[in-house]
Amino acid sequence: MIKRTVFESEHDMFRDSVRKFLTEEAVPYHAQWEKDGQVSRELWVKAGQHGYLCPTVPEAYGGVGADFRYNAVVDEEVARLGLTGIGFGLHSDIAVPYIMAYGTEAQKQRYLPGCVSGEIVTAIAMTEPGTGSDLQGIQTSAVLDGAGEHYLLNGSKTFITNGQMADLVIVVAKTNLGAGAKGTSLLLVEAGLDGFEKGQNLEKIGMKAQDTSELFFQDVKVPKDNLLGAEGMGFVYLMQELPQERLSVALNAIAAAESILEQTIAYVKERKAFGRAIASFQNTQFRLAEMSATLTMARVFVDKCLELHLNTQLDEVTAAKLKLLSTEIQCDVIDECLQLHGGYGYMLEYPVARAFADARVQKIYAGTNEIMKLIIGRSLV
Repeated sequence: MIKRTVFESEHDMFRDSVRKFLTEEAVPYHAQWEKDGQVSRELWVKAGQHGYLCPTVPEAYGGVGADFRYNAVVDEEVARLGLTGIGFGLHSDIAVPYIMAYGTEAQKQRYLPGCVSGEIVTAIAMTEPGTGSDLQGIQTSAVLDGAGEHYLLNGSKTFITNGQMADLVIVVAKTNLGAGAKGTSLLLVEAGLDGFEKGQNLEKIGMKAQDTSELFFQDVKVPKDNLLGAEGMGFVYLMQELPQERLSVALNAIAAAESILEQTIAYVKERKAFGRAIASFQNTQFRLAEMSATLTMARVFVDKCLELHLNTQLDEVTAAKLKLLSTEIQCDVIDECLQLHGGYGYMLEYPVARAFADARVQKIYAGTNEIMKLIIGRSLV
């Protein structure tokens, strides 16, 4: 066992606190949330009260100004317990950092305190029905009206995490339709604006407690003051923030895989076949050994990338490698663990079955793994 050195004692205490909170406030209710298609708003508010949302937000806006390791702890504990409906990572690691990095002082004062308290749930709307990972190909438009006071937002988005619950959505739109990537901007769009409609909560093969939605915009009047950062800089901002998003995915991936392997080891020690424990068979031991070795390697890489990120040194290519490898390993390990469970592994009452379904999307969002290969490949030739 290689001791993790990226965390310090205060992070360990925080981890204990997060684990206790999730065990008491989320684990008993997650099955019901899977039926509901979303977690409760009450969980968000309670998490905010305990300081589990947006740890990196400065004290001036209601946060504690902690480093990203606190985000990592929350990500890992949510994943370790299989609580895939909880969208804290999207909120704290992905959406809110855009406001922190590019928001005006007025925007920060208006939105960040609520993001920390859990009273404002955020989402980021990039993907469209016809674009997938091709962010340069988005068609959603935002054109200034005649008075120049509002953008008229038109278009649609899909596969938006936290889409049903979101009070504030960062929408990626074209403010200059003929400028390609340079015409892309980010807008802060509040739920409830006329013309902004949330479509159905999408039915997925996994992550059933996570509200994932279509969003529709028809002549939505977005105040010009809700432009996030500079007009035309949206694509640049997206590229700058993607390494942290991919690190967040990797943290979830390896923590989830480690947890399922741990549960599988316990299972094969108890489960018998041909009169003896499954764990006594050489095939079982070899498979467990391979998975354990692979996850040890992956954990070291994840922690190194977390360390690089803390020092603002996690580059796009390394983050792509991390996202690619960690999600492939997650899916492979959970698939092997399901096999070791035999027929019971295919039953949804077993965590390994739900983890199998939940894991598959990890190779798709935050940029498909094919896109990760393109990023890596282009850096080599």
